Amino acid sequence: MNIILLSQHFPPEIGAPQIRLYEVSKELQKRGHQVEVITAFPHHPHGIIPEKYKGKFYEKEKYETISVHRSWIYPSPKGSFWRRLISYFSFTFSAFYSVVKAKKADVIICNSPPLFLGITGYIASKMKKAKFVFNIADIWPESAVELGIVKNKTFIRFAERLEMFLYRKSWKLAAATEGIQSYLINKGKSKSDVFLLPNGVNTESFQPEAPNEAWTNKLKLKDKTVFTFAGRLGYAQGLDSILKAAKIVQEKNSTIQFLLVGDGPEKQNLVDLSRELGLTNTLFHDSVPVTEMPKVFSITDYSIVSLRNLELFKGARPSKIFPALSTATPVLYCGAGESAQFLENEKCGIIAEPENVEDIAMKILESASLPEVEKKLLGNNGRQFVLREYSWQTIVDDLLLNLKQ
Repeated sequence: MNIILLSQHFPPEIGAPQIRLYEVSKELQKRGHQVEVITAFPHHPHGIIPEKYKGKFYEKEKYETISVHRSWIYPSPKGSFWRRLISYFSFTFSAFYSVVKAKKADVIICNSPPLFLGITGYIASKMKKAKFVFNIADIWPESAVELGIVKNKTFIRFAERLEMFLYRKSWKLAAATEGIQSYLINKGKSKSDVFLLPNGVNTESFQPEAPNEAWTNKLKLKDKTVFTFAGRLGYAQGLDSILKAAKIVQEKNSTIQFLLVGDGPEKQNLVDLSRELGLTNTLFHDSVPVTEMPKVFSITDYSIVSLRNLELFKGARPSKIFPALSTATPVLYCGAGESAQFLENEKCGIIAEPENVEDIAMKILESASLPEVEKKLLGNNGRQFVLREYSWQTIVDDLLLNLKQ
C-alpha cells in the first residue's frame, strides 16, 4: 500500500504529533508499505526555521529511512491568534507543492489540528485519486473556543462549517480518543467509518531502567521522592495548580521534589510563580531529546500528567501518559474522564481532581508514603497495560485493519 502522511509537524521537532507520525511511519515501513511524509520546515516550538532551510520553499529529504517532503511555513510561536492563523494557512497552501512532488498514493492520512490542513488533504486525495482519512487528535474549533483562544463569532461559524465539510468528505475518520470517536459519530459519521488511532509508545525504547546516576547527581535528587512533569508547559496543562500544591507539600514533607522538564508559552509565568511562592522543592529543566526521557523516568517516582478542569478534557488521552507507564513509572493524573478511568481500572495511577490544589497536594503526599511494594505494583501494571494495548505494533495492526476494510 502507498500511504501519504500529511502533518504540519514532524521530527526533528519534539512533541506528541511528531513522535506519533514518526513511529507510525517506521512501523508501516516494517510491514512493507511505501510511506511518504508531507510536512513543514521544522519550526516548533521556538518559531525559528533552521539555517539549512532558510531561503527555500521546498526540499525533499530522507529522515532515517522515511521520504519527507518539506515546504515553507510562516513560523509564529507566540503572538496573536491571527498570526498563528497565517502560519496555519501558509503551510496549508505550500503543502500542495509537496503533494505534486509525492508519488501516487492509495491513502492520504491528514492530521488535525490544524483543521485547515484538511483542505489540503481532501484536495490532495482528489489529485492522487486516493482515499482520504482525516485523523482528529483534537476537536477544532470547539477546543479553541473552550480554552478562550478563539472568540470571533464569524470565524467560529466558518470553522464549524469547514469541520463538518471535511467530516462528510472523508472516507474514514481516525480519532485519538474514545471521546473524540463518540463526538464524530454524534456529528453524523457512521460507526463503521470512525476508528481509534490513539497515542502510543515505543515499548522497546521506553523500558524500565535502574536510576540514572548522572541525572540524579546533576539535579541533586539522591534520597528524594521525585514527581516529574515532562512536556509542553502550556495553559491547558494547569501547572499553576501543581506549583500551588507543591507549596503545601513543601511544608509537610521535605523529601518530595518536583521536576518540570520542557518548554512552552507558560514557562516564564510558572518560573515567576515558583519564585513568588518561595518554592525550594521545584526544579525547571529545558526540553530534552526523546532518547533522554527513559533516563528521566528512571529517576522519577511518579509522572505528573495535568489538565485544566474543563469538560473538553474529560475525553482527553494525553500522550505523555504512555511513555511513563512503559518505563513502569506510575502516573499521578490530575484530571477526570476517560484517562482517569483507565488508569484506575488498570491500577497503574493515582487520580487527583483537576485544579483542586488541596486534593492534588493530598494525593502527592499519599503517593509518596506508599510502601515500595505498592509503588512497584502500580509501575508493573502500567508496563503490562501499554505492552498489551498501546505499543506502536498494536496500533498499526488496528490502523491497517481499518484501511483494508
